[in-house]
Amino acid sequence: MSITIASWVKPGIWGGIVGAALIAIIGFSTGSVVSGSTAEKMADTSGKESVIAAMAPVCVAQFQMLTPNNQTEQLAALKEEASYKRDDYVIAKGWATMPGSETASNDIAERCASLLMDLTAS
Repeated sequence: MSITIASWVKPGIWGGIVGAALIAIIGFSTGSVVSGSTAEKMADTSGKESVIAAMAPVCVAQFQMLTPNNQTEQLAALKEEASYKRDDYVIAKGWATMPGSETASNDIAERCASLLMDLTAS
């Protein structure tokens, strides 16, 4: 028994294969389609950024608990620090140590220092 395939089926199959390949190429090259590991990395980055964005204002609030004169002095000292050392200054002052935590996050301290520098500009 032999199976006969209509003559129009072969171009249809090739069209499907070529179309699928083009969709895959275009999807991956534009970033519309990503692999599982890439999606996981993107989710981790997004989660980390969300935590930093949520906790940096807590750091600023801890700074704002200082007396107004002390705030002015601390902001002046922070401004004198090299930009790459400002997060270390914030950590040393304890502002980046979140309530209930024993250690400070460098990423939160960096964002906090940036927010504090914005206070000096205003």
